Amino acid sequence: MAAAHIPNLLTSRHARPVGRGRGRGSRGHNNDEGKEEPEAARARKDKIVQGTDIDANVSRMSAVEVGYLHDPYAKLFATVGSQRRFPIINRGTYVRTRAIDKLVEEFLYSQGTTRKQVISLGAGSDTRYFRLMSREQPPDVLYHELDFPVNTALKIATIQGAPSLRSHIDDPLLVLSTETELHAPNYHIHAIDLRTLDRAYRQPVGPGKLGHIDPALPTLLVSECCLTYLAPDTADAVIEHFMGILSPATPAALILYEPINPFDSFGKVMIANLAARGIVMQTIQKYHSLDTQKGRLWNYGFVDGGGAEDVDFLYQEWVDTREKKRIGRLEMLDEVEELNLLAKHYCVAWGFRDGKPAQDAEGKAEGKDEGKGDGKGTSIWDRWRALPGTLEAPPVREHLQSSFTGNKWG
Repeated sequence: MAAAHIPNLLTSRHARPVGRGRGRGSRGHNNDEGKEEPEAARARKDKIVQGTDIDANVSRMSAVEVGYLHDPYAKLFATVGSQRRFPIINRGTYVRTRAIDKLVEEFLYSQGTTRKQVISLGAGSDTRYFRLMSREQPPDVLYHELDFPVNTALKIATIQGAPSLRSHIDDPLLVLSTETELHAPNYHIHAIDLRTLDRAYRQPVGPGKLGHIDPALPTLLVSECCLTYLAPDTADAVIEHFMGILSPATPAALILYEPINPFDSFGKVMIANLAARGIVMQTIQKYHSLDTQKGRLWNYGFVDGGGAEDVDFLYQEWVDTREKKRIGRLEMLDEVEELNLLAKHYCVAWGFRDGKPAQDAEGKAEGKDEGKGDGKGTSIWDRWRALPGTLEAPPVREHLQSSFTGNKWG
């Protein structure tokens, strides 16, 4: 599950054909009274959300073909033909991908323990694992991807048929008989409806469902426009589930990419355009601003530092001048005002915790705190702390309620 592209945001003057994908699926079935059955309605909505991965893949391929991104694997997961996106969509795809890549790479190549863990929620056809493992010096990582079974089955079938993908997965590789799950020493694809991680769900999964997750490895959770499709309480419960799996001593972090600012005129048009396609961003009312996203991360337990910035800030502050000149030459950008507006309505938020040191039998801390480093001034989160927009927690907190005023976190 990933953010679908948003065509025709303000006017129809730049309209061009766009792909239908499975995001424009069946409208469901009605009962004798003309009301849609709950299960049919749920299945229809799920199909729309599942289909947003097709939109995301098409947008990724468009950005690759124009030259914004280098991703030789995107085309392998294509289920529809190549389609050129609007320049503002290509630019947004570029900034989003570059920002999340930067955070992931700074985590994986940071100081501290060697092996780390990434858990990608609603990964769909995302290629980040394969791009990481194709580097000259690939990271030592235990990588997990979670998504609906219909999406994981497609991904696994693609991997099995593509030697360039299969070569990046360590042996032994096990594909379950359902062909919806894949497990290997360094890579796991889990077929799961994330809603079942909420104990309030009508049929929650058992605690052993995600048994391949290592509770002791420094862990990064990634939600690239995934949790926004869930009810706010369920989205919160999903993160709480993973925080419950991890040991309190484990350094952990979360990256979110989500829409914001739904209450201004542009935001209302954005939400209406998505709603017309049956796409509902459920968390946007609760987590509607940069400050509410920061507070969200703090309340999840990522209390040692973090930030939340819109796409415009990330482009201005995280992309260097030389790279800006390069992408500026790729295609004519007429919709500058629309780009600026769109960039103010999506954000990346990130937060981290250092992890609590283990306690000995007398209740004293023992061993080094991996999040805080190795005693030589290094830390897993040093590179994140150096990023523009990152705020740090004060040395001593005098309150439990987060405020995010000034330049401190929480």
